[in-house]
Amino acid sequence: MKQTWLIMGMPISVVIEDEAANEAAFKVARDYFHYVDKRYSPYKPMSEVSKVNAGLPESRWSDEMKTILRLCQETKEQTRGYFDAYHEGKLDPSGLVKGWAVNNTAAKLRELGYKNFYVEAGGDIQVSGHNADSQPWSVGIRNPFNRDEVIKVVRVTTEGVATSGTYVRGQHIYNPLRHTEIKDVASLTVIGPNIYDADRFATAAFAMGRTGINFIESMSGYEAYMITNDRQATLTGGFERYVEAAS
Repeated sequence: MKQTWLIMGMPISVVIEDEAANEAAFKVARDYFHYVDKRYSPYKPMSEVSKVNAGLPESRWSDEMKTILRLCQETKEQTRGYFDAYHEGKLDPSGLVKGWAVNNTAAKLRELGYKNFYVEAGGDIQVSGHNADSQPWSVGIRNPFNRDEVIKVVRVTTEGVATSGTYVRGQHIYNPLRHTEIKDVASLTVIGPNIYDADRFATAAFAMGRTGINFIESMSGYEAYMITNDRQATLTGGFERYVEAAS
């Protein structure tokens, strides 16, 4: 069973291959994404993020908001400042919240007893188990210069796959240390142990420009595939093992 919705300004898809899949499971996922959008969207005037930007005192922040900001600060420290939830003085935790929401949705499906599913929000993907053919899940990496072309297919069973780039949403990731746009990298895909970590580190690595793939290479348990604007591909040492698993 599969359902797709437009939430958080992006398509969100959930696929559940367990025989017990039912509408109630999809409702749990859909309602949760709506909740996250309502609380964390910087574009909704009544969201908590917007209220924080409007001057809501910290004493009135929700516990969950405090947790998100703590996670953002941890990520900033882990990435040497290349991840920053603040841009031009305004809070925007989207670079962390999207993967966090996908990861939490996957956890909710596991709590309901599901083992074989796929959750995607705007290119951030968490999988579990196998697909309808009892095979690992296939995730395509698109050509940023021709979105109709898939240039790599990776196979995953428990991992998260996140792609950062400008070819879909335009320029929305910046180098927070230099306050400049990223002009030398077209896309960077990270495979990690879960989508929460893969997503936040993909965002930071993209903000590093061409050196971002070296950052991913230095991290145990992560692999990456980078395409630069001169149409060159660079991959980490263990990335091909995910591709080879498809053969």
